[in-house]
Amino acid sequence: MVQHIAVYFTAFTLLLTAVSAATGYHNHTVGGTAGWFFNSTTNTPSTNYSSWAASQTFNLGDYLIFNTNSNQTVIQTYNETTYLNCTADNSDNGTFIYDSGSSRFGEALTVPVPLTIVGPNYFFSDAGVDSVQCSRGMAFEINVDRGLGLPPSLNQPPPPPYVEPPDPDTDTQSPPVTVAQPPNGGGAFGRRANVRLAVYGFAAAMLLLQ
Repeated sequence: MVQHIAVYFTAFTLLLTAVSAATGYHNHTVGGTAGWFFNSTTNTPSTNYSSWAASQTFNLGDYLIFNTNSNQTVIQTYNETTYLNCTADNSDNGTFIYDSGSSRFGEALTVPVPLTIVGPNYFFSDAGVDSVQCSRGMAFEINVDRGLGLPPSLNQPPPPPYVEPPDPDTDTQSPPVTVAQPPNGGGAFGRRANVRLAVYGFAAAMLLLQ
């Protein structure tokens, strides 16, 4: 099943920059100053994202920073067929949708996506009728090299799910409650991660790398 990752972020750009400089990992702002946007009037993306990607070198532990808004989506996949079809496949565990968790149109977003798997990584936006954003060029492929390998913050297994203890006043046990999982070496956040906990965990992990 496609994994949805909601994103709530405040100011963290300076933190990311400091961590990158100290560790040798890099943050790549997708599209440069053009950002990750689509002009619905002209049906064109704000820049050529394939050309932008070709100008970069990507390694494990790097982050892609999508400066965008809620009019676009950010989809990461390791499945070339999904990428070529411009549609997130609901049966594909290797596809991740990053969204704001908000239905407000035009809400500004900054979406950081960690690179955690070596080899081809595909990105696109499937917004618009018949995924017009992707079909019109809002998509790109990158190849991720090993580089320094994953930093500890992205190479730790997630903690086990939290299970509530049984209520001492009853004979029945409460159903298990799964808490959000932080990023791990598997490629992205856990399924339907709680966004606020994911954000705070991300910031804490970055601080540990300084």
